[in-house]
Amino acid sequence: MSDTLLVERADGVATLTLNRPDAYNALNDELKVALRDTLGEIAEDSAVRAVVVAGAGKAFCAGQDLREHVAALEAGTGASLSTVSEHYNPIALGLGGLPKPVVAAVRGVAAGAGASLALLADFRIGGPRTSFLMAFANVGLAGDTGISWTLPRLVGHAKATELLLLAEPVDAATAAQLGMLTRLVDTDDDVLPAAQALAARLAAGPTVAYAQIKRELAAGGSGSLADALRIEAEAQTTCGHTADHSNATAAFVAKQRPVFKGA
Repeated sequence: MSDTLLVERADGVATLTLNRPDAYNALNDELKVALRDTLGEIAEDSAVRAVVVAGAGKAFCAGQDLREHVAALEAGTGASLSTVSEHYNPIALGLGGLPKPVVAAVRGVAAGAGASLALLADFRIGGPRTSFLMAFANVGLAGDTGISWTLPRLVGHAKATELLLLAEPVDAATAAQLGMLTRLVDTDDDVLPAAQALAARLAAGPTVAYAQIKRELAAGGSGSLADALRIEAEAQTTCGHTADHSNATAAFVAKQRPVFKGA
């Protein structure tokens, strides 16, 4: 495993820490490959029932490593643009489609693809110095890593257009007001502990049901009512065959607290 991505597993929670603090956790090829491959592994790991994504040091993630990007442009190999299909798209699908809850601990700046990563999470915890910057247009690029899908869903089409075209920073208070942050904690030091506490709570929940709820929401925001009803019926069938559903129903009838095993 690459040192650019730290992976810690504890009590059903996998914490993935982008670990290039001197570069504000900018995404170079090594980190992108590590993140892409690790997300694939975690998706198949039944012992992991919730995920935290965090950044080492003062920033969450500054987006694409522009030094590496410039070098690739100058080399003329096409690698500067192929990274979207080779890295960013699989990362977005892996993170956004992960069949378990994802919490982003957004300490400091989340810019460009770093903002995209944070917005792919189900929950985002921020502190006073948290900020978002949809920086793509500032370097003459369009958005990537799912930002055109996540941002309008969170803030609406008009505000997403403003944030992407004007590429101006969004401070923590504004991000919370817009719904880009799920929770704004009192200090930056509280961000990661709050994210891990939320992930631990989710890891103790009905993992299969969470996955199906995420599937319903992904489809329900863009399809027809008939599509949503079909997926809901499929999701309920899947959940209805789980031990978690049977045990929780029995616990409810017995006026006991349910214990979910994630299956």
